[in-house]
Formats: sequence, structure tokens, C-alpha cells
Amino acid sequence: MTNRFKRIGADLSLMAVAIVWGSTFLIVQDVTKQTPVYTFLFWRFLLAALLMALFGIKRLRLIDEKTLLAGFVLGAFLFLGYAFQTFALAYAYSSTVGFITGLNVVITPFVVLMIFKKGVSLYSCAGAFIAALGLYFLSANTEINMGKGEFYALICAVMFSFQIVFTEVYTKKYDTYLLVFVQFSAVTLFCLFGIFTLGNPLFPPKFDYTFIKALLITSVFATVFAFFVQTAMQKFTSSTKTAVIFACEPVVAGVVGYFFANELLTFIQLVGAFLIIAGMLMSEIGDYLFKKFASN
Repeated sequence: MTNRFKRIGADLSLMAVAIVWGSTFLIVQDVTKQTPVYTFLFWRFLLAALLMALFGIKRLRLIDEKTLLAGFVLGAFLFLGYAFQTFALAYAYSSTVGFITGLNVVITPFVVLMIFKKGVSLYSCAGAFIAALGLYFLSANTEINMGKGEFYALICAVMFSFQIVFTEVYTKKYDTYLLVFVQFSAVTLFCLFGIFTLGNPLFPPKFDYTFIKALLITSVFATVFAFFVQTAMQKFTSSTKTAVIFACEPVVAGVVGYFFANELLTFIQLVGAFLIIAGMLMSEIGDYLFKKFASN
């Protein structure tokens, strides 16, 4: 019973992360209209790393080589996900990129199977495919042709899947706080490399209200809170469930856009949102319902 409550608590916490990410979509969209993506990501993750260091400076001396390596691996996957997503947006429609990126919900079970030879619950897999179908509809039934942008988006989805899977592995071996701090630091360094490689400015063009608001909200809530909760809670739930729960992010983004940005949601998009939620429920309680039904 205790383990079941831990799993439910972990899944609800991860749902809170998806809500935070979905709620900050408009804020990030606004700030990246005036600030290059890697410039903004550099400051976002730098502030997040500094906040982690500030609140646990005494624990930093406990970092060892294995924790450092694990954190850099997670940071590399996270950065590459952002990087390929950015490149994909230069060659494909945002709706297409959003859908393909969301396919990490389907890719994750196969990553677990191929790398760790670990079986995945039938209901988790079914929930992942239902959520992926919902993502397709939520993306306005976008037409997909496998061009350069779509290929970059697919690599992005794979990188995010690896980040989720390896988070589950590492969080059971290393200190959560240190793992998150090193991951943030690694992404900061990789973004700095991206800035100089692409010739982006190190400092944002405008230190205005839009930038400062986006920086504070995304650093504190969408980075420190979100990734700390993800890393801590994946001790108690699976990678596949985590990916399915995170698929709710675009649903939240759609609801926020509808109420705060006058964006329209078509019937087909509402069907997509329903399917994503259905997929999450299938992944979460499918096995429990089957056992209960079989026992009767």
C-alpha cells in the first residue's frame, strides 16, 4: 500500500511539472521573439544553477566523479533536445515540430527495452500510443513529410526520451540535489558553446520586463522546481509513465492559450486533448483496473 501511495504521489508531482511547463509556454514564446533561444536558455539555466548552489552550498563539496559524469550526461541529453528542437523550427512548422517532439512518449518504452532490456507494462505502452494519437490531433492534424526539420525534431524527441530514461536510472544511484545542480551547470556550459558557435549575443538585446519576468518564472518554476521534482519523483515511477504524464504539457498550454491569449481550440484539438488524458489514465490505472476486474 505504501509503495502504491508513493507511486501515486510521484505521478501527481510529475503532473504538476507538466502543468508548470504548459503554463509557461506563452511566456517563453514571447521572450524568444526578442531574445535568441540559446541566449535565453543560457541565462535561464545559469540562474537555476546559481539558485541550487545558493540553497545547498555545503552539499556541493560532496560531488564526486560519478555524480559529475551522470549530471553531465543528463545535461547533454537535455541540451541536445533543446538544440535539435530549435534547428527543427527553422525548417518545419511549429505544430509539426511539437507533435514529433511529443513522440518521445512512444519512443521512451523502446529506449528502456533496447538499452536496459527491461520490460514495460502493456498498459503503459497502450497509454503512450493513445497519448501520441492525441498529440497528433492536438497538433491540428498536421501533415508530416520527413524533411530536414522533421528529422531534427525526431532526434529531439529521442534526446528527451534518453533524458527521462537516464534520470530514472541515475536518481536511484546519486544524490538528487547534486544531480540536478550538475545537470543545470552542464546545460549552461553547452548553451554557452551554442551561443559562440551560432554567433548569438551573450546578453539579451533588452533587459526589459518581458525578459526579466520570463527569466525569473522559468528559472524558479520551470527549471529548479520542475527538474528537481522530476529527478526526485522518478525514483518511484517508471520512465514510460513519466513520458505519458509529460505529454499533458501541450494540453495545459492549449488551455492557457485559450483563456489568456484568445487562441482557438478546434473540435479535433479537443479530441486530441481528451486522448492524451485518456492515455495518461490508461498508463496510470490500467493495470490496477484489470486486476480488480479479473478478481471479480
